[in-house]
Amino acid sequence: MNYLDRNEFNFPPSPEVVEALRNFDVKKLCFYTRIYDQGQKSIFSVFLSELYGIDESQILMGYGGEDILKQAVHYFLTQADGNKTMLIPKFSWWYYKSIAEEVDGKTLQYPLYEDGDTFKYDFSAMERMIKEENPKVLLLASPNNPTGNGLTPVEIENLLKMVSEQTVVLIDEAYASFVSKNIDYIKVLINKYPNLIISRTLSKFYGLPGLRMGFGFVSKELQSFIKYSNKYLGYNRISEELAIAALKSDEYYRNVANSMNADRKRYEVEIGALPGFTVYQSVANFVLIKYPIELKEALQEAFAGQNYKVKFMNEPDINKHMRVTLGRPEQNRIVIDTIKRIAQK
Repeated sequence: MNYLDRNEFNFPPSPEVVEALRNFDVKKLCFYTRIYDQGQKSIFSVFLSELYGIDESQILMGYGGEDILKQAVHYFLTQADGNKTMLIPKFSWWYYKSIAEEVDGKTLQYPLYEDGDTFKYDFSAMERMIKEENPKVLLLASPNNPTGNGLTPVEIENLLKMVSEQTVVLIDEAYASFVSKNIDYIKVLINKYPNLIISRTLSKFYGLPGLRMGFGFVSKELQSFIKYSNKYLGYNRISEELAIAALKSDEYYRNVANSMNADRKRYEVEIGALPGFTVYQSVANFVLIKYPIELKEALQEAFAGQNYKVKFMNEPDINKHMRVTLGRPEQNRIVIDTIKRIAQK
């Protein structure tokens, strides 16, 4: 089965990652990862600190990006002030609402709207909603899953200016490395605003979802959350070395992303030209496609016959859409040809 419904990685890991695993010294497993005498969490947090130019104390680490998101949502929605409101995008990952509900939190959706072949945030409506609801957490996803649109650093800062310091802005940047190599804005925003958490992961761009390694950055003013999040005895010695190897392999993964970009263009040209189809702009490792709803059953049967799985969306206002993970060129070719065969019958 070819799983193009989970936004996983259909390419091999980088040679550097393979080599790091092959040469791992198992004796290291006999010792905790925490660097006690220097008060540091891990060699990975130190590496991230140097790479991003951000103080090591402001680096978060987690069991994937989902862990950092869950920690933050649970922590801030259970504080003494009793504010359990979190704002999330209208079209977004179901997990956001789920983790808020785990602590009896209330999620409200701010609007995203369709504009031709893309989705956009309605900043005016968001500002009104922020003022009316005074949320404890404003969750942003950039790029957003499943719509594929992202926020620029300028747009992120404009949103930060809309909220009071009592509202924590939590940004899920799981797919951000597909957008740009630029990471300088993170240090600027983290050090300028006292209420910001940015979550990233090795699961998407670096193609290691099975490693379960997430990382993030947090304002110094959120010291209580930093203490809550940090693991006293450290993290996973194998994971931290593989993570460093992955981040040192940026050129390899950038080449994979370039392959995805080329195939994304093929979707736009070939599927976007079909009557009733729209291929939305995406800055992630997937494309969202609107299709004539009367073709749904035929498309599902055709993909099943090819042993391929794509995600057919069922959420309100986005139930005539499929989300397709960008796989290897030969996989993308089969998906495109399958859609064309059904559409042109």
